[in-house]
Formats: sequence, C-alpha cells, structure tokens
Amino acid sequence: MERFSNLTKVPNEPAAKLMALANMKLQTQLEAPASAPIDAVLSELANRDAGLDLLRVMAAILPARERIWWSCLAARDIVGTEPENETKCLKAAETWVFRPTDEHREDAIMSLEQADPDDLTVHCAMGVMYCDGKLGLGDLAQMDAPPGAGQIVAFAMNVEALAHNKDIWDAHLDVLVDRALDIARGGSGKGTKGVG
Repeated sequence: MERFSNLTKVPNEPAAKLMALANMKLQTQLEAPASAPIDAVLSELANRDAGLDLLRVMAAILPARERIWWSCLAARDIVGTEPENETKCLKAAETWVFRPTDEHREDAIMSLEQADPDDLTVHCAMGVMYCDGKLGLGDLAQMDAPPGAGQIVAFAMNVEALAHNKDIWDAHLDVLVDRALDIARGGSGKGTKGVG
C-alpha cells in the first residue's frame, strides 16, 4: 500500500464518499467497506488490475487545481510539447492552473467556443469552467454544474491519453496513475512523463 500513501493534497475522507460526491461509480465490486480510506481502495483496485477504476478514483479525490493539471499533462501526452501543436483550450487551462484568476478562467471558457470539433483538450478547459462546481462566471456562477462534471472531464482526458497510447496500454496506465499520485503528494507530476 506504500505506493498509495502520503497523499497530502487529498481530503481525509473515505474513497466511497468522494466518489459519491463526484457522481462517479466504480466498475469493480470492492471487498473493502464503504468506510475504507483512499489508500486501501487504491491498493485493492491495483491488486485487481482495475486500471480504469484507479483513474476514476484519482479524478474523484484530487482537488480542482491539481485535477486540472493532471488533465493538462494527459493532454500533453496526445499533443506533445511543440508550440505548433498546442491548442487554445490546453494553453488556457495551463495558464489557469499557474494563476487561477477569474480572467484566466474566462479565457479557458472562451477557448471552448473557439475549439475545433475534434479537439480532445477541451476536457482541460471544461475542468477549469467547472472548477468550483458552478457553470462559470457572472450569472453562471449562481448555477450549479452537473454533479461531478469537473471530475468526469478529468477522467475523460486521461482515458483519451490512454487510448492514444493503446499500444503500450499497461505502461501508460501506470504513468497516468503515478502522475496523479505524485500530484496528490504535492509534486508536479512531471517526473512521470508520457510518450507524446
């Protein structure tokens, strides 16, 4: 269970509670009780090779800013680091992560309107839009986002990165999970780079 210990950035709550708050359900039937701590649930999922459920739990437990950064790193696994491949959605989301201001959030929301239909990095900008559980800024700040919307788009972005690297599925799944764990410990997640 050492792989899943010391997750200082995540709430000290049972994994089941955080999953319920994020409106997410595991596909794997756990033996651990509903009161089980996060590290126990992650350990059981890893032992049962329940990779997608590991990603679901990480999406549910990471705080908004860390979750969005995790999404941005997954997006980089797809588009790479070359400036010519960068999308407006990804750039706006990364900018918000480093300076989470209303102005940068508005830029991320605007990037969604300008995104190409096949731009997978919209998940990152949507995460910014839903960062506080609301639909946006101004009048939209009075309206709740769909329950778990921010968590679900983070999961979706990581699944897209996994699908993009399907020829090395297991290895890349480990990269995505270890990246989230590093971020959950206060790291940058960059020590576990994808293949681009």
